[in-house]
Amino acid sequence: MLHKIYSLHKIYSSTAFGFDAGQYSRFKFGDNNISANFGTDLAQGFISEVLAKNTPDKQIVVVSSPYSFIPTATFAMKNHFVFELNRWLAKSNLPVVQETKVHRTITYKDDYGALDAAQRMTLIGNDSFHIDAAFLKDKTLLFLDDIKITGSHERMITKMIKHYDLHNDVWMLYFAELANTDIHPNIENYLNYHDVKTIFDLHKIINGGAFAVNTRIVKYILCYDYADFCSFIERQSRGFAAELYNMALGNSYHTMESYIQNLSYLEHLLFTNNQKLKQHGN
Repeated sequence: MLHKIYSLHKIYSSTAFGFDAGQYSRFKFGDNNISANFGTDLAQGFISEVLAKNTPDKQIVVVSSPYSFIPTATFAMKNHFVFELNRWLAKSNLPVVQETKVHRTITYKDDYGALDAAQRMTLIGNDSFHIDAAFLKDKTLLFLDDIKITGSHERMITKMIKHYDLHNDVWMLYFAELANTDIHPNIENYLNYHDVKTIFDLHKIINGGAFAVNTRIVKYILCYDYADFCSFIERQSRGFAAELYNMALGNSYHTMESYIQNLSYLEHLLFTNNQKLKQHGN
């Protein structure tokens, strides 16, 4: 069955997006206040433009973008999407949302925001996606992602749907979609790093009072230049350092060469020389 697509913002220009590029960048690095706004806006748009015109007659299941252990930025946005959608469903005397997860086995560490469509598919093509097909039977599925650039993730989800022989009504929902194919896919990198030029730009996001860890920020920190990483991490709280370490282990980053040096220093700070963290972090 062919899926349907809804995107709140369609990008036709490389300079005007319909949303603030700086906010999008901070969202990608864990600003949960912006995640709340994005998720709420996406839900309101989908309700007014789709659900209000075609009242759902099946149980809705919301599925965030695939991840292994560390959630993506979309996961934080998904939470607020569900909150807003549930309010509308409850007022409409309809069953509230169910959720499930696409389990993802990741085979690469690269940030593919600068890559073209073919390079992205080569990179992501070896990943494996798994879902509980029995749980989804006879339900309407909403797959959420923050942005559609080349459609590589969408093709992987479609491949998974075919593999599990799912015949559900399926929607692919995006906060934004690159609608102008003349714009190079590396526009995604421009958006992702608009407000994060160096590791030290993360301090305000992490300590802003509404931070949600995600895959991007963990990878970015652990891949950073060693000297700058050490200077940065010594100035963070022990709580953040411990969360970073635990998330990294959960995604098996301790087995990846690119992360080992920084992760080893983080482990040293937490379990051997923790006075240094306490001094700067508290």
